[in-house]
Amino acid sequence: MESQKEARTLQEPVARPSGASSSQTPNDKERREGGAVPAAAALGAEADDDSADGLWELPVEPAERRPECTRCSRPQKVCLCPFLPAHPLHISTHLYIIQHPAEENKVLRTVPLLAACLPQDKCKVKIGRRFSEERDPELSTVCRKSGTLILYPGAEAANLEEFILDSPVYPSTIIIIDGTWSQAKDIFYKNSLFRHPKQQEDFHLQARKRALTRTVTMQVQLKTSISSQYVIRMQPTNRCLSTLECAAVALSILEKNNYIQETLLRPLQALCSFQLQHGAQIRLSKEHLLKNGLYPKPMPKNKRKLRKMELLMNSVKI
Repeated sequence: MESQKEARTLQEPVARPSGASSSQTPNDKERREGGAVPAAAALGAEADDDSADGLWELPVEPAERRPECTRCSRPQKVCLCPFLPAHPLHISTHLYIIQHPAEENKVLRTVPLLAACLPQDKCKVKIGRRFSEERDPELSTVCRKSGTLILYPGAEAANLEEFILDSPVYPSTIIIIDGTWSQAKDIFYKNSLFRHPKQQEDFHLQARKRALTRTVTMQVQLKTSISSQYVIRMQPTNRCLSTLECAAVALSILEKNNYIQETLLRPLQALCSFQLQHGAQIRLSKEHLLKNGLYPKPMPKNKRKLRKMELLMNSVKI
């Protein structure tokens, strides 16, 4: 009788306190399936939880950036100032760089090197994706001047060298967009400052003659056979140039001075050489990889992107 009473007592559920949760903990499940959990293991688990909770209370120290050179914006240990001109280049052309915000914090960006080679009053960098007359009156005024050009390739773009030969007003300002090709396309086509109609008709009533007066930004492109020396970053095609290289070629044409191109490319060559000596690899263009069956990623399923890939493989200008 005593044994039956003890067995019946063991089988009866133990009443929970009124404030206890009805959900089962992992320890309860383990006790039900495989017996009681050792007390040492339970204490160890509680200690781990306490130590993990304590980590959240530790102060987070911000990562310290390496000291940067004030001129070339490179870390001081890998400063490229020895490859920059001793004094800023003397130029008459004003250069405006429209930089996508994503480019501002990239380590291997070329715009700081470009700006370090030019006078501060001749090279201005404007960061953003959208520009308007209200947001940037200065840029709006520049874009409406007859001597302003924007460098962006396309079917409607005039060749820079040919344009300056026929233009009645010699260009005084050139705008270059800094970013990936998709970012540059977004900035160019979604900012009306850069895409006003190129000409407006002005009828001279006294002379009864039609005059075409350009009052907005003229789109130009470079016609060059040089390959990019920015080999540590992948380009879409073999003909694509970095922002610094575009500026170097354009300024040498506008200033009629090939020394400008040589001087601006020198720090870029030094940057790439240093990176290659310390583990970086030469990045071949996407066009080259596709043509030679070396492209590491699967072909896109999106028809528009797939069409772009096919154009690259066939050397068709996009």
